[in-house]
Amino acid sequence: MAELRTVAAHLAPLGFGQAPALAHLNLPPAALVEHALRRQEGRLTDTGALMCDTGHFTGRSPKDRFLVKDADTTGRVWWGDINLPFNPDQFEQLHQKMVAYLADKEIFVREAYAGADPATQLKLRVVNELAWHNLFCYNLFLRPAPGADTSWTPDFSILCAPGFEADPAVDGTRQKNFAVIDFTRKLILIGGTAYAGEMKKGIFGVLNYLLPTRHQTLPMHCSANVGAAGDTAIFFGLSGTGKTTLSTDPQRRLVGDDEHGWTPKGTIFNFEGGCYAKVIDLSASKEPEIWNAIRFGAIVENTRFVPGTHTVNYADKSVTENTRTAYPLDYIPGAVEPSVAGAPRHIFFLTADAFGVLPPLSKLDKSHAMYHFLSGYTAKVAGTEMGITEPQTTFSACFGQVFLPLHPTHYAEMLGQLLDQNPDVQVWLVNTGWTGGSYGTGHRLKLAHTRRLITAALSGVLSEVNFRQHPVFGVAVPAAVPGVPSEILDPRHTWADKAAYDRTATELAEKFTRNFGKYADFANAEILAGAPRLAAVETV
Repeated sequence: MAELRTVAAHLAPLGFGQAPALAHLNLPPAALVEHALRRQEGRLTDTGALMCDTGHFTGRSPKDRFLVKDADTTGRVWWGDINLPFNPDQFEQLHQKMVAYLADKEIFVREAYAGADPATQLKLRVVNELAWHNLFCYNLFLRPAPGADTSWTPDFSILCAPGFEADPAVDGTRQKNFAVIDFTRKLILIGGTAYAGEMKKGIFGVLNYLLPTRHQTLPMHCSANVGAAGDTAIFFGLSGTGKTTLSTDPQRRLVGDDEHGWTPKGTIFNFEGGCYAKVIDLSASKEPEIWNAIRFGAIVENTRFVPGTHTVNYADKSVTENTRTAYPLDYIPGAVEPSVAGAPRHIFFLTADAFGVLPPLSKLDKSHAMYHFLSGYTAKVAGTEMGITEPQTTFSACFGQVFLPLHPTHYAEMLGQLLDQNPDVQVWLVNTGWTGGSYGTGHRLKLAHTRRLITAALSGVLSEVNFRQHPVFGVAVPAAVPGVPSEILDPRHTWADKAAYDRTATELAEKFTRNFGKYADFANAEILAGAPRLAAVETV
């Protein structure tokens, strides 16, 4: 009874008149795994990880993500296709319906933190319908110290009920699934989807709104690591560009793999307490740290076993290519805890350029850094999505456009201010995509060469080499890098047909320019100075 009274006190601020008869508070991983198995939510793999399915939704559903439009958000939020408005009265109606739905269910409640910086940390309360979702929150959010008093008033809460479906005609949603953030009520409602990433990305969206406006802190969709000398590096990149692979370096300590903040004081801090890594085609040889982290307490999503065994077949894409694992940060050897580091010495923007135009490594000045940050470019190739038969450009502002409640130029200008405050920071653009021609003609840059390029930048040896300016994109290209063939450094030299390279470079530059058109009226002159120069194409 004492536990039930405690849970009731935690749930009362979330609209529960009394705690459901079966309500569990802050269970440890072993108990959550036991409940998940009892409730047939998943199965154990031969390494002890819990394998679960997310059902119909195997990824986020951005078109079903909404922000409540009220007095606080009306004049601040960047409304449009990314941030869809939601009526406050309908939010309250949906909230009450979810509470009623959960009232007779077995539920799992968890207190946690978001943000390793004590000055900006959010206290969280999460209510889950599924035991494995509560384990996901244990892994991905920061965990209070054992025995800590968590009878707090949360700064933000989440109600997540995959079994509850909205009535679009009544509730104001697009379809039965939804994720709605209310900054005034400090509450996220998630229903109709069992994709666990909606919870972590919901809180990321909250931090993207609160940190710039309240704490002058830049939220970033990036990974981070630290070298032996205390030098911090951060890696921005969209899916498929190598962000997780390149930041997981046995010679450097991991700060975090996905979400960080950069404070005015100069520190970098992780928002999370764990990692949510893709596992498609995972192998022990390519990514040993992730491979070894998939053990008891970890979760694998939407994977399948080798027939007749409990061994995960990571090459199996029969459910989705977006197979994932979720595990605590301390499952990675040497991970930084608490996950706070000094200001970055190096920033890497990763892009998989399927057009074969961008250099494998180039240095960016402040203007080019803000321009490419605001552009967030990569390219999808055939086979990554249905209907894609040739390379397609993808631009995602700040390398995380779908998580930005404020206008993207706000974040780009914050980056510029931080670069001014930290003049020793070097910013690099890294092409992990194609060279010698576009996709289908050229070939993918070797991972070994990319690693050597990044190592050269981190070690400082590039301060001793000459750079030349790319004629179209204006970035600085090194003439030589130790351990890397010089002929691949200038992408034009790798193409047999130089005129074809020039045409393709112009076409890509035009794509950048067209994309940037939606920001041009908001961007300052310094950002605009980083744009490609279409009239400057080299011809021979």
